[in-house]
Amino acid sequence: MSSFKFTGLAAGTTAGDSARYEQVTTALAVTGGTMTGVPITVNSQSAAYPIVLTDAGKFILHPTADNNARTFTIPAEASINFAVGTAITFVNQINTITIAITTDTMTLAGAGTTGSRTLAANGIATAMKIASAAWIISGVGLT
Repeated sequence: MSSFKFTGLAAGTTAGDSARYEQVTTALAVTGGTMTGVPITVNSQSAAYPIVLTDAGKFILHPTADNNARTFTIPAEASINFAVGTAITFVNQINTITIAITTDTMTLAGAGTTGSRTLAANGIATAMKIASAAWIISGVGLT
């Protein structure tokens, strides 16, 4: 098995950009000619939840143990400035969750409509920041 480690700056940053500087390290392993990456980290939430900077690249899980409708909110760029290219995945095992957006714009892929979205039970959706204050979201069970 061979291992590779890539270290560098987050997309859109420079070493002198202290306000947005993030060190990114990704480890990959190769076993029998197949390259595998690091699993996506889960953040399980059973209450209304405001997305935070450390949720970038993770998936937010609404578990079966919480049979209540919940709201997970992507904050305004003015309060948390996620880097363009940030992806956050939502997994809903039961009931519904609302993926809310504050003053930024979230566009439903394909339809082009904007605003907060509802994710049905057993649904999965990914929101990606595509520009300043602009997100696009797509998934299964998403309206």
